[in-house]
Amino acid sequence: MSNTNRQVKLARRPAPGPLTRDVFTIEDGPIPEPGPGQFRVKIEYVSLDPAMRGWVNEGRSYIEPVPVGAVMRGYAAGYVEVSNHPEFKPGDAVQGLFGVQQYAVSDGKRVVKVDTNLAPLQRWVGGLGMPGWTAYFGLLEVGQPKPGETVVVSAAAGAVGSIVAQIAKLKGCRAVGIAGGPEKCRYLLDELGLDAAVDYKAGKLAADLKAACPHGIDVYFENVGGEILDTVLPLMNTFGRIPLCGLISAYNATTPPPGPRNLRCVLTQRLKIQGLIVFDWADRIDEAIHDLGQWYSEGKLKIREDVREGGLDAFPDVLNLLYTGGNHGKLVLKV
Repeated sequence: MSNTNRQVKLARRPAPGPLTRDVFTIEDGPIPEPGPGQFRVKIEYVSLDPAMRGWVNEGRSYIEPVPVGAVMRGYAAGYVEVSNHPEFKPGDAVQGLFGVQQYAVSDGKRVVKVDTNLAPLQRWVGGLGMPGWTAYFGLLEVGQPKPGETVVVSAAAGAVGSIVAQIAKLKGCRAVGIAGGPEKCRYLLDELGLDAAVDYKAGKLAADLKAACPHGIDVYFENVGGEILDTVLPLMNTFGRIPLCGLISAYNATTPPPGPRNLRCVLTQRLKIQGLIVFDWADRIDEAIHDLGQWYSEGKLKIREDVREGGLDAFPDVLNLLYTGGNHGKLVLKV
C-alpha cells in the first residue's frame, strides 16, 4: 500500500477551448482516515465524463463548480479498505462520486454497492453506472418511446448514447444512431444491432439521416447539439420528444456557438425539448440498476469501455479525448 494519496486538483479556471494540463495539478497528500460512520475506498477506476468540462467552469449550472484547489469531481469505483460504517465492510466493491484520487473517505450517501460477479468493476462507472442511469431515465421518462416509433440518438457509440439506442430496441422502436466514422457506425450495426447508423463525418448528414428515418423521427436523444440538432429538427414528427442530455459539440468552443437555425420546427411540429440531469431521479437509481443489470445478465445489453492506462498523471490528456471523439466506448482511467 502506498503511503500517500495521489490526487488531481483544479489549479485554475480554464480559458475557453480544450483543457490544458496546467488547469490541473497532480499532488500527493496524506491517506485519509475514516471517522465514525465513515469508510475509506481504494479507487481502481475513474470515470471520465463530458460533464467534467462544465464542472470546472465558473457560472450558474445544475451543480456548484469544483472549487479551485479542490480535488477534481468524478465518479469512481473501488474497494472498501477500512470501515466504521455498519453497512459497508472491507472488501465491498463500491461506486460513487469519490473524486479523481487514489483514496476517498465517504459516509455512504449516494454510494452504490456493486456486484463484480455480474460485471467487472470498470463497467459500474460505465453502462451499469451513471451513464447507464442517465440513458435509462432520459429515454424512458423524458423521451417516452412507444413501440414502432423511430428513436434517433446522437453520439450513439458513446457511453450514454449506446445504452439509449439499445433500450430503444428493447422497447420495440426503430433505433438509428449517429456517430463519427465508419468504425463506430459498424459497431452500432454489427455489435449493438441498431436498425441504421449515420456517419456525420461522411458529409451527407441531412440526406443520410432522412433515408434512415423514412417515417420521420419521434424521439431524438440529444448529446451533441450544433449542426446535428439543426439537421434533426425538420425531420421530427408532430409532438416529438427531445431529451437534451448534452451539447458536447460546444463544450470546447472558443466563441459562443450560434443558436439553432431551425428552432421554428419546435413551434410548427409542437415538439417537447427537456433537459435532464441524472440527479433528478436520485431516489430511483435502484430501479435503473435492477433493469440494466437484468438486461445485461440476459445478454440483451452490450457495454464497451475504453480503459486507458497511465494512472492519475494521465488524467488531463485522457479527458480531452472525449471532446475530439478519440474514445471508443465509455472512457475510463485505470488508477
